[in-house]
Amino acid sequence: MIYHVLPRADWEKALQEGVYKAASLSSEGFIHASKAHQVKGVLERYFAGQTNLVLLHIDEHKLTAPFTYELSPSVNEEFPHIYGPMNLDAILNVEDL
Repeated sequence: MIYHVLPRADWEKALQEGVYKAASLSSEGFIHASKAHQVKGVLERYFAGQTNLVLLHIDEHKLTAPFTYELSPSVNEEFPHIYGPMNLDAILNVEDL
């Protein structure tokens, strides 16, 4: 299981479009994701003070886009990166944060 934090509005857009494309897919070439123990740090570093967020619980084995673990030098940890749009049937749960 891997996880992805996003604003609720972005999730609602994905539901309308039938696929999720994070802004990072265009700017960096992949969608950032996390393992369970990394979510807290991601929230603290990148989403502090934000509201209306959701956490996607993603079955990485159901992703149609390739993903791999890559080192994030800023925290010296490997994070999962999804190299393409995320198919919605890979998302097992959407948790309000």
